[in-house]
Amino acid sequence: MSMAAHDTATGLAKDNLIDLAHQAVDAAGVLYHKARTRIAEQVTDAGRLSAAALEAEQHAVHGLAWFATYVEALRQMATYAERLQDQGRFGEIEALIIQIAFGEYLNQMAGGIPMNQTEIVRPYDLGLDEADMRAMTATPAVAVFLRQGNTRDARARMCDLIEEQDGASTIGNAALDETLEQMREEMRRFSDEKVVPNAQTWHLQNDYIPLELIEELASLGVFALTLPEESGGLGLGKESMCVVSEELSRGYIAVGSLGTRAEIAAELIIGGGTAEQQEKWLPLIASGEVLPTAVFTEPNTGSDLASLRTRAVLDGDVYRVTGNKTWITHPVRADVMTLLARTDPDEKGYRGLSMFLAEKPRGNDADPFPAQGMSGGEIEVLGYRGMKEFEIAFDDFEVKAENLLGGVEGQGFKQLMQTFESARIQTAARAIGVAQNALELGLAYGRDRVQFAKPIISFPRVADKIVMSAVEIMVARQLTYFAARQKDEGRRCDLEAGMAKLLGARVAWAAADNALQIHGGNGFSLEFPVSRVLCDARILNIFEGAGEIQAQVIARRLLEGGN
Repeated sequence: MSMAAHDTATGLAKDNLIDLAHQAVDAAGVLYHKARTRIAEQVTDAGRLSAAALEAEQHAVHGLAWFATYVEALRQMATYAERLQDQGRFGEIEALIIQIAFGEYLNQMAGGIPMNQTEIVRPYDLGLDEADMRAMTATPAVAVFLRQGNTRDARARMCDLIEEQDGASTIGNAALDETLEQMREEMRRFSDEKVVPNAQTWHLQNDYIPLELIEELASLGVFALTLPEESGGLGLGKESMCVVSEELSRGYIAVGSLGTRAEIAAELIIGGGTAEQQEKWLPLIASGEVLPTAVFTEPNTGSDLASLRTRAVLDGDVYRVTGNKTWITHPVRADVMTLLARTDPDEKGYRGLSMFLAEKPRGNDADPFPAQGMSGGEIEVLGYRGMKEFEIAFDDFEVKAENLLGGVEGQGFKQLMQTFESARIQTAARAIGVAQNALELGLAYGRDRVQFAKPIISFPRVADKIVMSAVEIMVARQLTYFAARQKDEGRRCDLEAGMAKLLGARVAWAAADNALQIHGGNGFSLEFPVSRVLCDARILNIFEGAGEIQAQVIARRLLEGGN
């Protein structure tokens, strides 16, 4: 099909698409600012945000976070298209991705954004009236996308192009530079050869990822990616972390998540550790010789870290730790725990918390915690297996005083906050990998499954599921990579990282659900990998900040003048 025919079928000309996209973003941005002003009026008391009002207006407040996320996501898609055009790589499939993304997201902004399957935020929830909406929807660029963006013909043409692009690592050009593309291909080959053939068995048998595979990841530099070169790292940026995390998670989320523990520990040590702590621990983490785990959450606190009760009491040259932790990932085989505990019992909030680099011996299934003062039990989970989750009890567990991070008490929460941006960017990248895995499984099954004498991908509602997953994956990818670049350039990016994680988690769940639906009854069978992917996708909207907490954090920043 020629480009002219493509234009006729979809109603949008590629050479004018980028200008339309930027104009539509501008119009959506004006509407967002109106919504923010209206919500601020409802939740502000005497010039300050009211905690009670924020809670009472939670639906609207969280809806504002989603609205802002859509605006930023579309802005990044317009920038992505412009970048590809400048490079001469803006092809038909990329144009269709832009067109469909803008058509769908603008229609949702005008009619209702799904925060999940049953909670839809409507314009009137945000204090917007008909006149406000007309000001956006009557903008010529927006009107074009609303009517001619996500059309049946556009989706059908994109499905044809997807089938022609068999074997490509992504659907559409991701706009990465040559080095990152080479890195993607290397990680994809590794996943296809070493991870994909085994992932379903590891999941069904609740097996650990083999240590031999972890050693191979270390030899590839997975744990050293963003660490400084002088500490044994590769000195690369967070965008490289996104590429690696995405491709490894496409194979199996647990493999992609191994790097998260190294990333969090390294960020803590780089940002808050003493020179001696950095010199000792960073090379060990970079090489994979030391496997870290994060020990923060407690049974009755969840996201409320200010209420942590685990105590660490200085006794000579050691701290004695007593308390309970839960949802600790990969603790049995870890060599060091980044452990958050309360060192000041008189300070009930964040100021009484300290972070420790708590050493421990490696365990195994028979003897998970061969350390005095430490015990625990496994939490059986639906998905996200391969590293195993545990509850841990500490009873006078000893941590060397020299392993108090930074050597000063009371800095733990501040130190932890410095890791949130990278952790959420990395989680968004994992979500993209899971979504990509779901898309590929759904696409393959749609091609191979024959019903009524033809492959089921020939039916529009099957094809539409494939197309919309591909479009939303690219949207989430561009938002995530943008957050990573902001981090690499030394800019504050907690807002962008939070938005990437918020959207990425929803996209992963939608892609997995759609892929399973394409499989029909077979998708409900444990024999088919898509059943595992659905379970793995579900955790993404819970950990590293549940979706509701993430929306709350984003909204507070916005209402405080973040954007």
